[in-house]
Amino acid sequence: MDDSTSGRDALLDASTLLVVGTTTWTTTLATALCERTTAVVERVRTREDALAALDATDVDAVLVDDAIDDATAVDLVDAIRERTTTLPVVLGATGGSEALASDAVAAGVTDYVAVDDGAVDAVLERTERAIREARRSRTRRERAHQFDAIFHDDRTATWVLEPDGTLARVNGTARGMVDADVDALVGDPFWTLPWWRDVAASVGPTDATSADADTGSGAPTAPGDAREDVRRIVETALSGSFGHAVVVRDDPADGRVIELSARPVTDDRGDLVSVVVDGVDIADRVDLERDLRRSEELHRVTLNNMTDTVLIADEDGAYTYVCPNVHFIFGYDADEIRDLGTIDALLGEDLFDREELADEGVLKNIETTATDKAGREHTLLVNVREVAIQDGTVLYSCRDITKRKQREEALATLQETARDFLYAETDQEIVQHVVDDTASVLDLDASAVYVFDADENHLRPAAYTQAMRDAHGALPTVQADGRDLTSHSFVENESLFFDDVHDADRLANPATDLRSAAYIPLGNHGVFVAGTTEVGAFDDVTRELADLLAATAEAALDRVRRESRLRRQDRELQARNDELTALNRINETIREIDQALVAAETREEIDHTVCERLTADDRFRFAWVGHVDATTDTVEPAAWAGADDGYLDARPIEVADAGVDPAGRAAATGAPCVVENVAADLRAAPWRKDALARNLLSVLSVPLAYNDATHGVLTVYAETPDAFDETIRTVLAELAETIAAAISAGERKRALLTTSMTRVEFAVADRSFVLADLAEAADCTIAYEGGVRQTSTGSQVFVTVDDASVDAVVDAASSLVGVEDARRMAGGDGGGVVRLGLSGPFLATELADHGAVVRRIDATPTGATLTVDVPGRVDARRVARLVEERFDDVELVSKQTRDQASENGFYATVIDRLTDRQLEVLETAYYSGFFESPRQATGETVADSLGISPQAFYQHVRAVQRKLFAALVDEHVPVTPPEP
Repeated sequence: MDDSTSGRDALLDASTLLVVGTTTWTTTLATALCERTTAVVERVRTREDALAALDATDVDAVLVDDAIDDATAVDLVDAIRERTTTLPVVLGATGGSEALASDAVAAGVTDYVAVDDGAVDAVLERTERAIREARRSRTRRERAHQFDAIFHDDRTATWVLEPDGTLARVNGTARGMVDADVDALVGDPFWTLPWWRDVAASVGPTDATSADADTGSGAPTAPGDAREDVRRIVETALSGSFGHAVVVRDDPADGRVIELSARPVTDDRGDLVSVVVDGVDIADRVDLERDLRRSEELHRVTLNNMTDTVLIADEDGAYTYVCPNVHFIFGYDADEIRDLGTIDALLGEDLFDREELADEGVLKNIETTATDKAGREHTLLVNVREVAIQDGTVLYSCRDITKRKQREEALATLQETARDFLYAETDQEIVQHVVDDTASVLDLDASAVYVFDADENHLRPAAYTQAMRDAHGALPTVQADGRDLTSHSFVENESLFFDDVHDADRLANPATDLRSAAYIPLGNHGVFVAGTTEVGAFDDVTRELADLLAATAEAALDRVRRESRLRRQDRELQARNDELTALNRINETIREIDQALVAAETREEIDHTVCERLTADDRFRFAWVGHVDATTDTVEPAAWAGADDGYLDARPIEVADAGVDPAGRAAATGAPCVVENVAADLRAAPWRKDALARNLLSVLSVPLAYNDATHGVLTVYAETPDAFDETIRTVLAELAETIAAAISAGERKRALLTTSMTRVEFAVADRSFVLADLAEAADCTIAYEGGVRQTSTGSQVFVTVDDASVDAVVDAASSLVGVEDARRMAGGDGGGVVRLGLSGPFLATELADHGAVVRRIDATPTGATLTVDVPGRVDARRVARLVEERFDDVELVSKQTRDQASENGFYATVIDRLTDRQLEVLETAYYSGFFESPRQATGETVADSLGISPQAFYQHVRAVQRKLFAALVDEHVPVTPPEP
């Protein structure tokens, strides 16, 4: 869709269209509108229905066909135009007709289109154009109406100018300003017109406040200058900017001050089409502003000279003048002051030395105290001056410094409080200092501090005065939800001061006796609340002091929190260092054990080495390895080291999931078991008493398990509680898995080297066995004779296929859930070798971890036969139990004792010399038929199946051959010692 189509559809989407007609083209047009747009489409067939629809609906356009049931299209257009002349009407005529087009245009049709049954794009485009033009016309009419409403405003004189600055039109208000034939002035430059001929002064392009008394009464500018200002604002508007000036008319009968504004008017293309000049008479406003400035100046002079209370007395102290504002300090009016007697009764006797005043002429800043009418004491600074005003000889200027003195005293107390904060070490000490010092700093007896608890999201009253408790009652903990005054101040971080707290919307306790109250947030720490039972106790000084006290407390709380955080960080750092030290020790132990495991050749050597390394250098107090005895269901110690002091001999360790030694629980559950503090629940189990008597205070026992093969448990004891944190638990769990893996590897190696073994044969009918499942799916016989490799995702197994196509077996294997990959290695329609990639461990691998060797597996569509060799030192019953647990339907077919040939030792020797990659290459090449004669697979084919280059493949094959021959020579050719 192009841009024009998108714009057209957008306009039509928001339109309501009326389609009138009976032809096929009408149906096509209505269908297209519904499919292409979301416009509201109404379709009718007659003139009467069309007119009814126009009455009932706000239609944006009418689309008319040349065929209407009860009239002609031209008749319908005539009827529409009788109702409205602006509604777009588009006539579509099938085939076109000049006569019809002429009649339609004469009737007022908006557009005429000659169409056929399929042509709708032209109609849609012209309809959109007609709707757009109709809307533009309506906008222009609305703007014209708006302009006319403004133009005829009788409060504003309005002139419309041509683009050259000449007069085009004026409104009635402007006509009434001059005694001239305005119509005769049309076409003259605006600045030359009679409106400006009697202008005596021009304030210029400034605001009206410039036309003050001084400007008006000073030397006015010449009339020509005023007309020049008018010309300048017109030229400014002609250049596209806003022009503004204020002019003063020097007409005795008029006396107007006119504020002129000139605005440019442009068309749709941005071209200037006219200039509109508005004139407003602001003479009243100018006079008002002039009077206001004079009044302000008078009051300013008065206030500057009446900041203090002024009293004048004669030589005997009798009053000769009392200023009107005397009540602000003393509470008495002027008559009451005179009734008190002499000025000594008000300010005290011996206020100053009369001889000193005679010498100096003026004495300044004499501090004294006076009591007001209500009995309150005020501190005053008095200046005394000799004067000769009427009968008075001494002028007293009194300034009330009571608040300042109170502020100074409060600041001194606040300084002491700040010093106390420096020595505070806890939040509680600080908040207690705040409430204790509130009375001396703010002269308020009721105070409290709420402390924010981030964990509980509430504000808790941490300290408060008894006066606060008496006035307010019990102070509850409040949620920090902003609903009451305390939490609102905290959440919004806003200081709240109330002359009467009962007027507050969020007052939670209407029964409180508090009246004046302040709520000041202490940052993220909480809220400081102070108040009294009197109304209006907070003046500016008290508010300032309250803010200072709160800010000082907040800074102190920040310091305590910062120092607390630093101390906590130091403790965490020390704990981290201790943890790292312990971790380094345990890692060193693990490295030593790993090295020892590599060198160990027997299970006994592994067990003893692990215990000795764990207890060396006082790493742990005691460690032992135990094996589960299935007959007695106990854990029998196999190796131990450290200071056990006969702990293992104290009682048998039963295998159970509760109430027994951690070693028994770990053996029963197969999961690590830790006891952080043996003494924590001493009587919960008998073993705790035995361990505690030997100073074994924490225990960790982990199963020795690898690939579902369990070889016992490793149990470690420490002489301190909580010795086994999460890191040490994880490390020892990983160590246990490493030990189990080493034991499993040793079992597999001994299984290969032993000469005495028991061969066990099982019949497996369980379809979950992957080889049996594959044999049934491919309807063939599958044999496994060895060759399994562990991968990162599972196992790789080579199997031999009989009586079936190898490709069919590969296809069948690909559909099995347990098979991730299947690849033909050798063979064809009659059978061959397939390599299976299994998603999990193979049965041969699981049995090898227990010391058993899978010699052969034969799988048919009806079941599988499993042949397993169990070395003499391995319990054949345990292997049988593992197979029975692995499959649902298992039957022991045969069991016989055999002696393996000595070539098993040779096989083990060769295997030990090969790397995992070389063994994988050897097995893949062998099962692919690379060593057959003739070869069933080329080296390139085998290399491709392994994902390596042919050169790498041949290098691996040659390396395997060298190691095979070397093992053969070393095993069977005696070495003759060199002659001395």
